[in-house]
Amino acid sequence: MTAAIAAPAVRRPAPQFELVTLPEDLATRPEGPRRPDPGARRMTATATAVAAPGRAYTRRISQIERGYLNANATGTPQLIQMVIDGEGRIDPAELADAVRQATAANPGLAVRRKGPNWRAEDALPPITELPADAGFDHPFFHRDLDVVAGPVCEVGLANGPVSARLVVRASHIVTDGRGLRYWIEDLFRALRGEPVVGADSTVDDTHFRAAAAPVPAAPVPARVEGGPAILGQQAADGTALWLRRSIEATPSAVTARIGAAVSRRLAADAGRLIIPVDLRRHDREVRSTANLTSQLVLDLHREDRWNRLHSQLLAAMLRKREVAALDRDFLRNNPFANSLREAQELDGTRFPCTAILTDHGRIDTELFRTAHFRPTDYCTLPMLVPYAEMFLSTCQLDGRTEVTLSCRNRPDARPAAEAVLDDVERALLAAD
Repeated sequence: MTAAIAAPAVRRPAPQFELVTLPEDLATRPEGPRRPDPGARRMTATATAVAAPGRAYTRRISQIERGYLNANATGTPQLIQMVIDGEGRIDPAELADAVRQATAANPGLAVRRKGPNWRAEDALPPITELPADAGFDHPFFHRDLDVVAGPVCEVGLANGPVSARLVVRASHIVTDGRGLRYWIEDLFRALRGEPVVGADSTVDDTHFRAAAAPVPAAPVPARVEGGPAILGQQAADGTALWLRRSIEATPSAVTARIGAAVSRRLAADAGRLIIPVDLRRHDREVRSTANLTSQLVLDLHREDRWNRLHSQLLAAMLRKREVAALDRDFLRNNPFANSLREAQELDGTRFPCTAILTDHGRIDTELFRTAHFRPTDYCTLPMLVPYAEMFLSTCQLDGRTEVTLSCRNRPDARPAAEAVLDDVERALLAAD
């Protein structure tokens, strides 16, 4: 089953607040108040629109998060979006109270940027009620979130006659997939009337560098010019194209198998993969919603073998290469773009990174069940990245693998992206 959605261009108002200067003269491009989406309404503010008083939550902006701030400065929204579909209904008033409880326990999803720090404020993630038939082409899925003005997280709710959809969107600058799932899992605990668990640690990547020690030095990936675009050659319109594929298989080494499938479509002899890695693996006792995702860079060859890629990935993780990467000089040793200018010069005809591959693992949908809502589907909508041609996100649930591919919307992108997903599906089915 495949669904392809092109994101419409969204025009936003002119900036209404002061620009923020980033290190190395990289500036964010803050945006002003957002116009209401047609067919959607923001829930009326009530007493639950403000978090209950608690201890102040403040932490410094980390090196990882500064990298995402820099990417955002190119005009490419850095967002995580998780979508949960199911049978039944979610009551809006109960949801608003659950948002209050989840945010009080996970204050990192209510932060704003204050100079070099993130500081939690009283305002809660807003809830937007969407039309029951709202698809991924609805403007709600494509608007940006501003980390200065806030909010950094928001919720969409679409209740139909017999089914419902819950969407949670958050800035990838302040959180990552694991961090956002902490908040979502607490949201559903609150909806079930259970105590929330919380993830309010203020540690950053420096904690995990220390926890992982000793970490051998790693070679710096060589800069590459980038390979020709493989998902269409015509001009991109600046919006996202999402394609989903549900595959009735859950094989091992899914990331390597998908990487090998992507290699079948390379337009050059070689390419590059980025594999996000959660630093929490080096101290599993820490519960934090911060962006604690580093990356591994893997070389990709045309017609590559999945077992070679899997061995390369395992060796890199055993050597803690994702931790070693944090010690590099970002502006001198970045294998993709060393400055905002270089990132902005990427015109969509060549890409230093072929694909970003992230696997969210096995998703226990029972965590999203309530007395009146039974989850049946879960997926993520990966963001566009300035230097990567495509981003493939996977998860496993109920005996199947859900794959979502994002790329730039071009007139000829859809058939090329479908061909990649065809190769991915064949590879996973053959292995299971």
